Amino acid sequence: MVDDDLWALIEPLLPPWPEQAPGPRPVPDRLCLQGILYVLRNDIAWQLLPAELGFGSGQTCWRRLERWQRAGVFDRLHRILLAKLHAAGELDWSRACVDGSHVRAKKGGADTGPSPVDRRKRGSKHHLICDGRGTPLKVITTAANVNDVTQTLALVDGVPPVAGRPGRPRRRPEALLGDKGYDSNPNRDELRKRRILPVISRKGSPNVKGLGKLRYVVEQTFALLHQFKRLAVRWERRTELHNAFASLACSLICWRRLKKTSHDRATSSEHGHR
Repeated sequence: MVDDDLWALIEPLLPPWPEQAPGPRPVPDRLCLQGILYVLRNDIAWQLLPAELGFGSGQTCWRRLERWQRAGVFDRLHRILLAKLHAAGELDWSRACVDGSHVRAKKGGADTGPSPVDRRKRGSKHHLICDGRGTPLKVITTAANVNDVTQTLALVDGVPPVAGRPGRPRRRPEALLGDKGYDSNPNRDELRKRRILPVISRKGSPNVKGLGKLRYVVEQTFALLHQFKRLAVRWERRTELHNAFASLACSLICWRRLKKTSHDRATSSEHGHR
């Protein structure tokens, strides 16, 4: 089910249906969203979406996903939730972490290629940047054989401007942490131009002391993303539809953290008044 408070954020972002649209009355947006979430969490084929749940057919939900992605709904929702976390002081801009994770691409399509970690089977790679607490800021999907280092600046520059506090929206961490897969002097220079301190291990040298412990959050975030089973294996041939699921999953992770923060503060306030 879609939480009432979450639906209150999503509904204004959805493009309206034309009032004089021909054909039968469309399935309500909220029910279609529930169908999309069901597929995201359970990784079932669209045509196997249970009709008795009332979400409409799999084709209806798929078309709604496509329409909403074209309208930028999921990226806008992610940005709104990041702003709410920022306003609550729950984003750690002191550092950001980057990493990549391979997924099998069962049906091929754009941005797939031979996986170097899966016996050259066809796959994709998720490239992720998260804040110091593991909140996902941006996910990029590429072919599985794309090197991590090539996506460093795309991830950094892809972080949306995050409002929520007085002054200009925030989009740059103070430091960027990466393993030896991100070793590149030109990238270090570009990060410094963006006033970001590169904390990246060099190939052939010992790892930066304590880096593994600091970067643990990005591995945790990947684990959270891939709990959404539709992201653990890629089925969509079109990258933009796979990215729609990735952006929606990032939003749901942010939503859970926002709710936990609100619950913890309410509990603390309640104890304070006793």
